[in-house]
Amino acid sequence: MKKYSLRDMKREATANALADAAFALAQERGLDGFVVEDIVQQAGYSRRTFANYYSCKEEAVAAAAVNFKGADEVIQWIEALDEEMSLLDSLYQLMKLQLTAEHIRKLRQLVSLSKQYPTLEPYILSAFYGLQKNALEMLNELSRGRYPEGYTHLLTGAVYGAVMPLLDGSLNVHLPEHSTAEAADAVTFDQYLDTMFNCLRSGF
Repeated sequence: MKKYSLRDMKREATANALADAAFALAQERGLDGFVVEDIVQQAGYSRRTFANYYSCKEEAVAAAAVNFKGADEVIQWIEALDEEMSLLDSLYQLMKLQLTAEHIRKLRQLVSLSKQYPTLEPYILSAFYGLQKNALEMLNELSRGRYPEGYTHLLTGAVYGAVMPLLDGSLNVHLPEHSTAEAADAVTFDQYLDTMFNCLRSGF
């Protein structure tokens, strides 16, 4: 996986700044309480710059909740991976690295917003598919022809499908930021992740 160039890093920083501004405004005012002009003013960019990255405010809001801001860390992790490690274990480590409490919290907030504002839903699906696609590309690079065709698609589909119930509240899984009282009847995220991958290892 190639390292980002300085230009790539600047583009990513701009996209993140616009998305973060949109997400903050959505949290503060609701999706109907602001327009693109408010986003660019808060982020310090022009409408033209916004148009280079996002088609509308909904897309920008969704992007903020799925953008992972640790690309360099992931690249270093991939370069240090044991070539003999299974793809399942590689994906497990990636999920532990990427799905921090903050990231999951923002994803949950995004899903909650979509229940109030259905226009967000297609952008959530698109953004979440982007996360899955990135993981798929990483696994394809790591597989080096060691696995049957289609294996990486099945693996990423199963894992990302199992993440969705964490975001929409279907499963009682708590994050490290939750109090002990809130988590009394819940499993931890790490416990859920371990259970999920143990099922995949054993083939259910």
